[in-house]
Amino acid sequence: MIKSGKGGGNTRTGLIFEGKTDLATFLSRQPHYSMSGHDVFFDDDKVAEVYKKHDFYKVFLKKLGIDWTQYISKKLLPDDSIFVLLNNKLFIIECKHQEVAGSVDEKLQTCDFKRKQYKKLMAPANIDVEYIYLLDDWFRDPKYKDVLDYIQSVGCDYYFEYIPLTRLGLPVPEELIED
Repeated sequence: MIKSGKGGGNTRTGLIFEGKTDLATFLSRQPHYSMSGHDVFFDDDKVAEVYKKHDFYKVFLKKLGIDWTQYISKKLLPDDSIFVLLNNKLFIIECKHQEVAGSVDEKLQTCDFKRKQYKKLMAPANIDVEYIYLLDDWFRDPKYKDVLDYIQSVGCDYYFEYIPLTRLGLPVPEELIED
């Protein structure tokens, strides 16, 4: 797999999350995976928890005993988030789709701030945070080179159209691994 989704379709291996559906729905449709509420199971072993928007606060932070108002001044609502138990890491996944020039262009430049805010929230639970954009092909245009370079320079990441679930540290069923 070539870093950040750059490369041809032949580089794709294993289980791939596409931004056309939410992560929980996608996982529930994969072999060996199942969902129960927010819990993600692989062959009956709990491997992760998935949260969207307000459930990140109402369910996940509440379960951890974290009062978000003690750490940040305004809620950030993730498009998708997945807490992977296998690596004790929270991945914030923001899906960005664009058809005409607009405000999404500037929103891409906020990843460093948002990642730091999520890190503040997760510090009491000693959970590491990664921030990933799932971008559509609109952002392959050379005019986005500087902002895409910036995203990686501040410790965030991006992929076009798909994220290999191995990037998140999730298991891939043997039958889906391509050579």
